[in-house]
Amino acid sequence: MYMHSRPWLCYWIIHSIALLGDCLDDKLENDVVDFLERCQDPNGGYGGGPGQLPSLIISFRMHDGGEIDVRACYTAISVASALNILDDRLIQNVGDYILSCQTHEGGISGEPGTEAHGGYTFCGLAAMVLINEVNRLDLPGLVNWVVFRQGVECGFQGRTNKLVDGCYSFWQGGVAAIIQRLHLIVNEQLGLPNAFKDDLSIDCEHDSTNSDLSEGERYSEATTSFKNDTCENSQEGEQGFEDGSSGKYNASPPTGVNNTGYNFIKGPVGMRPLFNSMALQQYILLCSQEQAGFRDKPGKRRDHYHTCYVLSGLSICQYSGVKDADSPPLPRDILGPYSNLLEPVHPLYNIILDRYYEAHEFFARS
Repeated sequence: MYMHSRPWLCYWIIHSIALLGDCLDDKLENDVVDFLERCQDPNGGYGGGPGQLPSLIISFRMHDGGEIDVRACYTAISVASALNILDDRLIQNVGDYILSCQTHEGGISGEPGTEAHGGYTFCGLAAMVLINEVNRLDLPGLVNWVVFRQGVECGFQGRTNKLVDGCYSFWQGGVAAIIQRLHLIVNEQLGLPNAFKDDLSIDCEHDSTNSDLSEGERYSEATTSFKNDTCENSQEGEQGFEDGSSGKYNASPPTGVNNTGYNFIKGPVGMRPLFNSMALQQYILLCSQEQAGFRDKPGKRRDHYHTCYVLSGLSICQYSGVKDADSPPLPRDILGPYSNLLEPVHPLYNIILDRYYEAHEFFARS
């Protein structure tokens, strides 16, 4: 498997190191850059190794002649957003496709007509935020689905009636972190415009109380200017796609669409965590941790993939009660000593927040 996934290995390992507050030495960093350059196809994409087929092209197939699904939509949109090249042509019909993948359960599937899944739900939700069309999703239904994916073992399952898996600490935890910043849209869809006004300002032990709520209370509990930007920019995009003279799509970026990721993380967190953060930290540290790495569950072996996404989920847990993305969490939000604190991530990209700011500033100038 790993012979076809070597750039993934680079990301999984480097991101895990960054989450722990460390970095590569200069020589190793240069070696990684050199290797990734050899993985790049002459047409621009990256393959699983030198000389291999690129794994994403502009058609949103995972690779040339490959499958089309929500992963490909997210990959293309998130990369374009991070590079500051997101435009109308790239966004065209993406929202329609992702909307067709939201299931009766509320989660998002990989393709229309298939089962809702944690990884696809993250990809679909994050992509919809980045293209300013998240208000088109049934967010209360999505909330209802994701809050019941935390199992009795305290970890997250990827699908209904499946076993928990450490990697969903990020895929499902990331969904919850995104929704915390969509509280105004959730409120509007529920018809409760003031229900979650400054919800995090209430000083309470949310982790312990959330676990005791009834299903109806938990559903209600789960449900800025970002909301206004989303609605306005989606309308501008719909009106601006067609060029009145030629009928071709306008390639200029919609207003603010390349700043959506930045505006999102700088916006307010308006609701308390949608999951029991302390319980998930217990699953991660007591069940998923194996010596120096992390695994799916007890009985499985550690690997780089699970280490990356379990650590990412642990970071999401630790910062889930923070109103301002640039503020540290309180000691009460960290299981164990405060030295367990990881670096914060941007929930839309799963990139260390400081690295995201650097990239945003660099590509905004390019």
